Amino acid sequence: MQRARKAVNGQAGKKCEWPVPLAGWISLRRTFTVGRFHPRARADMQAGAMTTMNTLRAGSLVALLLLCAAAGAAETAAPAPAATAPAAADAQAFDPDLLPRPEDLPPGFEMPKPGSKRPPDYKQRVTDPEKVARGKSLFAAIGCQFCHGPDIRGGSGGPSLLRSQKVLQDRNGETIYDTVTKGVPNTAMVGFDLTPAQVADIAEFLHSFPVGGYDKARDLPPSIVTGNAVAGRRYFEANCSSCHSATGDLKDIATRYPKPRNLQQRWLVSRGAPRPNVRVHERDGTVTEGTLVRIDEFLVALKRADGVQRSFRLDVPGTTTEVIDPLAWHKAQLPRYSDADIHDVTAYLVTLK
Repeated sequence: MQRARKAVNGQAGKKCEWPVPLAGWISLRRTFTVGRFHPRARADMQAGAMTTMNTLRAGSLVALLLLCAAAGAAETAAPAPAATAPAAADAQAFDPDLLPRPEDLPPGFEMPKPGSKRPPDYKQRVTDPEKVARGKSLFAAIGCQFCHGPDIRGGSGGPSLLRSQKVLQDRNGETIYDTVTKGVPNTAMVGFDLTPAQVADIAEFLHSFPVGGYDKARDLPPSIVTGNAVAGRRYFEANCSSCHSATGDLKDIATRYPKPRNLQQRWLVSRGAPRPNVRVHERDGTVTEGTLVRIDEFLVALKRADGVQRSFRLDVPGTTTEVIDPLAWHKAQLPRYSDADIHDVTAYLVTLK
């Protein structure tokens, strides 16, 4: 047996797969990776294939090769599978009897058809605006939106209700009534003393949100140019014309940035501009100037024109700094812009071609 195992192990890297028939009453099929016996494979062979081990002990390498050859001949002689087997498998993949009944589905849901690759979109329900308004008020008054969010997508610790199975299967508050009035044990969800009509109003509010495969709010708008170009020109002349000119540096800005989104980003947050400079005044009157590298509450670091970097502690008495940033005005305006200002200025700039 040891000689046979060594001979088999010597053929490293090969794979041998064979069935072992014994006296016509047992047929075992095992796959051995020749070259190394894994402990788990050895345990499996000892527990479930002792007959195979006895055959290996009693035989020799020649007998082992004969068994492999016989197995190969048997597999070669095996009849080919019927051509209708894949069709039968496909037929079993879709069983109409296993699908739920139409009356068990939530309203607006369509049954998938055989062969469809994905289920259809969930249809938007038709809701009553008055019930939705009452439900929205209740949802906020009793604190539901604190946990589940004003858009029911989840808030402070509460789950999203947008695709909750109870909400999707609900029609007029019947499936969520017990949860709303009795709460959920061992959670922050407590019960509320509401009538069935009030729960139905909340359900109507929940059903007013569209349910889709993705958040449609993420879709990009067709165009961001929605402002008033005339109002944008007035804002530009009142606030920007001291440094910029529509016939000078901005003459063809819409040609340089043909995409309105990139143009708006360019004038709101200008990138690629030179780094600001900084002057550091020390107590003895020494002034050091250079390109600003870093500044915070504790120190300022700069790079002089000769390439030497210096840093200064700001807690030293008499040390002051002066930052010269050409974009300082733009940065200061960011929290002051209104949405209308941004849209109007962008609408005006896209006309400068």
